[in-house]
Amino acid sequence: MIHNIHFAQYIPYTAMNFVTGTWTDTAGDVSGTIAKHKGANTETAVVTVPIMIPSNSIALQGSKLASIELDYECETAAATSVTAVLHKIVRGADGAAAVASHPTITQDLVAAVAAAAHDEHKIVVTLTTPVWIDNDEYYLCEFSFVCGAAVTVDVFGAVANFTARM
Repeated sequence: MIHNIHFAQYIPYTAMNFVTGTWTDTAGDVSGTIAKHKGANTETAVVTVPIMIPSNSIALQGSKLASIELDYECETAAATSVTAVLHKIVRGADGAAAVASHPTITQDLVAAVAAAAHDEHKIVVTLTTPVWIDNDEYYLCEFSFVCGAAVTVDVFGAVANFTARM
């Protein structure tokens, strides 16, 4: 049996969903890297990160989600704020709708201060109570970037940190 509390899964920006704003693929600031670039405009841009880690139908097996990290840069100026929310989606049975809830989280960078500064960032979103992921549910972490007219944003990727027990 494997029980490792230090598993991490990289999630490329190409697996994420970007809404509001003009988003384009671009070369990253570091040679050989890629990014999703939001053009300058006054708007609230939303980036949704699917948390793609193993689940299991057996209780206390599979993955216990602990935190999500997002790598991004507020390039040309500081954003007004950057905030995260975690969505837990319980899949519906055939003919039934899925049900959404929002587990309690904290983010290590203050939304309107450090998370929004004109700089490179690694924001860490931590579940107050880490959760074992059942095979009938999935998680999406949503980041909202409130931007003024001059703000551009580059999103590079994310990492899900979890315990694996198999």
